[in-house]
Amino acid sequence: MEQDGSRLRAMVVLTCLNAASGARELKVRSKAHKAVYNHTLATILVEYASTISVYMSDLTDLFSWTLPRFDGKTKGFEVIKLIVDLQHCLQAYIGVAKDLNAMVIAFRGSQEHSIQNWVEDLYWKQLDINYPGMPGAMVHHGFYFAHHNTTIRPGILDAVTRAKDLYGDINIMVTGHSMGGAMASFCGLDLVVNHEARNVQVLTFGQPRIGNAVFASCHSDRVPNTIRITNGHDIVPHLPPYYSRFPQKTYHHFPREVWLYNIGFGSLVYQVEKVCDSSGEDPSCSRSVTGNSIADHLVYYGVGLMAETWGSCKIVMDARLKEYGGEDVKGNLMLSRNPSASTLRLPSDSDAKSNFS
Repeated sequence: MEQDGSRLRAMVVLTCLNAASGARELKVRSKAHKAVYNHTLATILVEYASTISVYMSDLTDLFSWTLPRFDGKTKGFEVIKLIVDLQHCLQAYIGVAKDLNAMVIAFRGSQEHSIQNWVEDLYWKQLDINYPGMPGAMVHHGFYFAHHNTTIRPGILDAVTRAKDLYGDINIMVTGHSMGGAMASFCGLDLVVNHEARNVQVLTFGQPRIGNAVFASCHSDRVPNTIRITNGHDIVPHLPPYYSRFPQKTYHHFPREVWLYNIGFGSLVYQVEKVCDSSGEDPSCSRSVTGNSIADHLVYYGVGLMAETWGSCKIVMDARLKEYGGEDVKGNLMLSRNPSASTLRLPSDSDAKSNFS
């Protein structure tokens, strides 16, 4: 544990030295950036991001949407599809929030064995794959693979098509926390570029950098209604590192960032919500502080975003849910339902015994 702490401190020192360098920085060029920060919407979507993080192991609670906590800001949400890629410990759900008049897509991404190990691995990630159809745009293959090359993507596209058939061309809101935020960003871009979706909005929490400045510009142009929420000294938005001395080769955030930070002293502390510039790397926002806090990564707007056990992909599911889907040949799970149904109908125990014994 002491060795792990030393490693983390060394990474923080390197990040500070990089932030202090005076090289000329690239600016994200966006012709259409129009994201407007809405506090109320952010506090609603963080609940959706939290739900998939906290309840990722209990598919029954998540798929049925019946727990007491769902009677708050997410009340009335109708799940259309729940996808679990057990091979890569990834998960997403898609449904319709009628109060938002929107489809919501929420991602939970794997943090491997523990969040500290995941953070250490993230620190050394390199740009190593060209994004298709965007000359000069580079991303890390791990983030790209998580969205494009797993069971998650085809499941999402199927659910989006079904929701549009039922509800028309409603808004699509994509969200996620941490690596789930990275997947949400790729998903929003994919829906716009490859599937001609309109009215796509992306809002993420504690998202890492996922590509270079060219990619950031392309993402901003194609998905202009995108906001990244960062919190205090959250370490993950500082990773993979931004090296201002190598602007063409380094990772670069896309806009727009909204930085949450506290001011005051003692009992007179309140949270500021700063809307940052359109560069993606506003030096007066989260880059103005050291990214050294895991605690700040796990709570946004007072909502906890930590699963009960990090790195656990153990799934619990009522056998009666098998009526709504099942496993593929690789053991991945996909559950689907008709969103026009007002409540989820579970077969009786006797039905379950006869069908699945």
